[in-house]
Formats: sequence, structure tokens, C-alpha cells
Amino acid sequence: MLGAALGKAAGLVASGLAGAVAYDGVKRVARSGAVREAAVTMTSWGLRGARAAETGAEKARLATADIVSEARGRIGEEAPVPGDGHGHGHEH
Repeated sequence: MLGAALGKAAGLVASGLAGAVAYDGVKRVARSGAVREAAVTMTSWGLRGARAAETGAEKARLATADIVSEARGRIGEEAPVPGDGHGHGHEH
């Protein structure tokens, strides 16, 4: 019975020591700024990806507008005035 209790106690001490070492490691990483640096890096990658997607969407929109314009020209239709067709609110 004493051996079992000592075995459990040794297991608890080893587990506590491993936890303390892990906790100290996490504290060191947090103090070093590595977590913040990683977050900034990931955010910058996300921003680059978003900009690339926006650029791709704009290129697709322009290509579609060119195709529609050319198709209208082929059937003799004039392209409508951009916006609501009433100009932009003042005379030139």
C-alpha cells in the first residue's frame, strides 16, 4: 500500500513538474513577442490574399464589360450612359 501511494505521489510530482516547465515555456514565448509576430505575419498574408482576390474580381468585371460592349456593338446597339442615364447632376 505504501508503494502504491509513493508511486502515485511520484506520478503527481512528475506531472506537476512537466506542467510547470510547459507553463514557463509558454511565458517565455509570450514575452519574446513570437506570438504577436506570428499574428502580424498571418494578418499580412490575409491582406495580400484579399487584395489579390479584389484585383482578380476587378479584372473579371472589366473583361465582362468589354465582352458585353463588343456584343452590343455587333448588334448595332449603343452602350448606355454609365449610372442612371441622367449625367452626374450638373451641366458642363
